[in-house]
Amino acid sequence: MKKLVIFDLDGTLLNTIADLATATNQALASYGYPTHETDRYNYFVGNGIDKLFERALPEGEKTERNVLRIRERFIPYYDEHCTDFTKPYPHIPELLETIQRKGLRIAVASNKYQQATSKLIPFYFPNIQFAAVFGQRKGVPRKPDPTTVIDIMNRVGVSREETFYVGDSNVDMQTARHAHVDGIGVTWGFRPREELEKDHPFAIVDKAEEILSYLQRWEETPETKQSNRQFIQHAD
Repeated sequence: MKKLVIFDLDGTLLNTIADLATATNQALASYGYPTHETDRYNYFVGNGIDKLFERALPEGEKTERNVLRIRERFIPYYDEHCTDFTKPYPHIPELLETIQRKGLRIAVASNKYQQATSKLIPFYFPNIQFAAVFGQRKGVPRKPDPTTVIDIMNRVGVSREETFYVGDSNVDMQTARHAHVDGIGVTWGFRPREELEKDHPFAIVDKAEEILSYLQRWEETPETKQSNRQFIQHAD
């Protein structure tokens, strides 16, 4: 059975905001620019790190040259410290394990640069066999462009009807719409429910285990029903 669930990374699978904020702030401070409280970064992230740096730079300093300068300081620091404070959201590891036991394919489509995406996924989810882990890749447009999602569907060999896309922001909901797949918005991430609602996703969930109920559209076997029960008992 080839069915596919594609997840966003930051704000969906992992709470990465503290490490992103710390790495950006140290880069800003190294050039004498003002830094920001961690909560501000909830609205800076989501469109790739260059857009993150542009948003974090002060007015009058948002030039391409300055973005590149911040990037040069950010990447070495973040690559070394990206697991200092980052952690999975509640019950995400159990959710992924349950989906995998059900025989569904799992993938990641992120706007985080590829090197960091490829490091974080196996570090936090070593027992999950991902069909694809795609971050921001050279020559590939960032989400909400649907290219990454379509690339993953083509790699797995599934149709739009056999795919869900799960994310925490309007970028993710727009990505799902542009790829013509059903989007599931999650409220535990970086953006509020109201932002998700504006893009009218297929569903919005408040807890990881709620995602399972929307996978019921795909035929279940007795084994996958047992997996669901085990997950719910664990979550309780």
